[in-house]
Amino acid sequence: MTTKEMREKRGQIAADMAKLTEKMPLSAEDLAKFKAMDAEQEGLKTQIETIERAAAVDAETRASHRPPEDPVGGGHDEEVEAKKREKQYNEAYWRYMKQGLKANQHGFRGISPADQKILEQRTTLSGTQTEGTTDTVGGAFYGGTGYFTPVGFVHRIEEALKWYGGMFQVAEIMETATGQQLPFPTDNDTTIMGEQVGESTQVSTQGFTWSQIILGAWKYSTKLVPISFELLQDSAFDLESYCAKKFAIRLGRILNNKFTVGAGTTEPMGLATYVAANAVGVGGSSGISVIGNDNLTTPAPGTQVGYVDLVNLVHSVDVAYRQGAKFMMHDLTIGYLKTLKDLYGRPLWTPGMTAGTPDQIIGFPFVPNNDMATLTETSPLSTRLTVLFGALDKYVIRRVKDLRVLRLDERYADYGVVGFLGFARYDGNLLDAGTKPVRGLLNPAS
Repeated sequence: MTTKEMREKRGQIAADMAKLTEKMPLSAEDLAKFKAMDAEQEGLKTQIETIERAAAVDAETRASHRPPEDPVGGGHDEEVEAKKREKQYNEAYWRYMKQGLKANQHGFRGISPADQKILEQRTTLSGTQTEGTTDTVGGAFYGGTGYFTPVGFVHRIEEALKWYGGMFQVAEIMETATGQQLPFPTDNDTTIMGEQVGESTQVSTQGFTWSQIILGAWKYSTKLVPISFELLQDSAFDLESYCAKKFAIRLGRILNNKFTVGAGTTEPMGLATYVAANAVGVGGSSGISVIGNDNLTTPAPGTQVGYVDLVNLVHSVDVAYRQGAKFMMHDLTIGYLKTLKDLYGRPLWTPGMTAGTPDQIIGFPFVPNNDMATLTETSPLSTRLTVLFGALDKYVIRRVKDLRVLRLDERYADYGVVGFLGFARYDGNLLDAGTKPVRGLLNPAS
């Protein structure tokens, strides 16, 4: 089936879903049908995106060309040499991670003198060190347990993080070489306009209102990943891919949670936490309260979100921030909104039917984030922020460049296991100078 045929089929499923919701509320049987159709169209969407992504990568690869290692005229291509050195280091590093530095009683044969030399050359770029010393210059060798993590592996982790949480998909990522405090200046000039002046009349003075947001660097770990001697010694085992996947999943889960609901004192300021506390809305209330307009005869604000709620939320955000704005909510909330219609009988959800066009809710793209609070049929004990909307890219994630990966040979040696552990440092906050680029829907306690 071609992508064109998949889109046509997905469009027909979406039409059938809309027809099913003509009578509200949905019966248990119709709701089950709706969810089954939704799962089918989501499956088609994933297939389409996978095929198109593969085609884009193939096209990019075909369009690129490798420069000659010896250009005409005998010049030395330093870029090619740098890539060659990086490739050699990457291969030596992962041989070390699988086999250990030297042969030992656990059956690991260690790495060759050539590989040791490659690793040591990278280490001594920051200073002279010997095996077993602590990291004194730049993080090269960590107490006899590891070398600089290859750049390619770090990039793989960074790319994979986007798939394990909505925050990495929408936020601005800022990379710094160190973890020292980073002041981020902001200004709010939204209420100030220019002036008309007469001939030979002195202009008035109006300075800027400056502020700043301080980004730190909280430390996170992947937790220890144990791998048996037997698996490591299996030449077919791809340790690099395995660690990249496991580290990205674990870091992605904890970081997405902190960037969503973090308290902001001893951890990053979560986007939902910030909006709930600072996004002053209609009538001076925090956020935008839910009225439950979802075409039901007995709306319950504590458990429902509807068309009027979303429209009010969109227009609570300044028009300057609505260009490229998106919704963010739990996947279950997205599923619920797919069953609703506006006041004119049109579904709130419209699938993207052409390449590059995302699915939308009332005309805006949406991002699932399962660390957001969900709608619930039970009476909540407290107010919940269930939907965010606005310039989500105003949230900044600060990442310290140095990802550290350690190999622990002795900790579980009596179990026949080697431990692998990753450390990374991050912080995050919303860049809000008082203009409220992101606001949210609040479901009050029932």
